[in-house]
Amino acid sequence: MKFALAQINSTTAVADNLEKVRTFARSAAEAGARFIVFPEATMSAFGSGLRTIAEDNVETWRDALTELSAELDITVIVGEFATTEDKVINLLAVYTPSGERSDYAKIHLYDAFGFKESDTVEAGEEPAVIDIDGEDIGLALCYDIRFPKLFAELSRRGARLAVVAASWGAGPGKVEQWELLARARALDSNMFIAALGQADPEVSGVDVPKKGPTGVGHSLVSDPFGSVLTSLDGAEHLEIVDLDLAGADKAAEAVPVLTNAKLGY
Repeated sequence: MKFALAQINSTTAVADNLEKVRTFARSAAEAGARFIVFPEATMSAFGSGLRTIAEDNVETWRDALTELSAELDITVIVGEFATTEDKVINLLAVYTPSGERSDYAKIHLYDAFGFKESDTVEAGEEPAVIDIDGEDIGLALCYDIRFPKLFAELSRRGARLAVVAASWGAGPGKVEQWELLARARALDSNMFIAALGQADPEVSGVDVPKKGPTGVGHSLVSDPFGSVLTSLDGAEHLEIVDLDLAGADKAAEAVPVLTNAKLGY
């Protein structure tokens, strides 16, 4: 399966973010990728006024991504936001060339390190597995990567690859945690993990909001044995990845951790 990872920095300028999505998606399609993954919060970077930004832009954003996917014949998986009566919903949306759209709402909200995402974001409740070219692919967002049971469930639902889109907060040890968690989720779920984050604005030079998680880069792909197949630095990149997902079946046969699990976990 050939796909693309777009490690970018988004800002609070939705039109600019959309243009960057168009540019990266076009390059991915030209390279033969069947789908492209963008980070969490691609529609708008985290920051003040996020709910208003989502309200004002969600319709035009969705229309534009629907048109883009159809035009390029590539599935676009992208972090975006919607609103409820008083909160936002943190989504990983999927736009397909047929015009269909689906999404995954982030289940595990980032109430950690002194931050409380649940104050402004409504949590999702249901894991999501999508079909691309007959292959089941699991979806996850950022803090989800710390919860092994979610990835075990995605694997049990048939996924041999899970994509994790993030806007990972910077800080001491955070890059190492990100890399370790991605490899661990691959190991304990018999899946390939494609962990894609926002680029590091200190490296990319993109002017992002000063508050909120803005990315550290270091996206990676891990095979089901925890070996890193692809890794990036902190800059903006388009990475084309080509995987033989049969490797997940070999891992499940060699180390059947989900079959061997007791008490349902």
